[in-house]
Amino acid sequence: MGSLAMDIVYIRDLKIDAVIGIYEWEQRIQQQINVNLEMGWDNRKAAQSDDIKDTLNYKAAANLVKELVEKSEFELVEALAEHIAALLLKEMNIPWIKVSLGKPMAVTDSLEVGVTIERIREQD
Repeated sequence: MGSLAMDIVYIRDLKIDAVIGIYEWEQRIQQQINVNLEMGWDNRKAAQSDDIKDTLNYKAAANLVKELVEKSEFELVEALAEHIAALLLKEMNIPWIKVSLGKPMAVTDSLEVGVTIERIREQD
């Protein structure tokens, strides 16, 4: 594939309530999940046309993530992150994504714990 310069469209600190966790009590409540996304996209066409149809629609991406997270009941943030990445790679037709998920105050005396994953879209 050679070296490919990649622009990034990002969403930071998207707060979504979800049922997530390994403990029984966590399966009965909703907890806040913080989502950060970096999505690879070539912005040159949009920069030239100044037309929204040439952009990566970050509002649509955020809505897809919200819908997935609000309906999900994963035990692990690792599993949720993987599902978010797969969904956006497919539905938004992006070549690369970095997903960071955090659970605030999941560990005593910490602000947040979580995972960051990077995935590329498989070529058909």
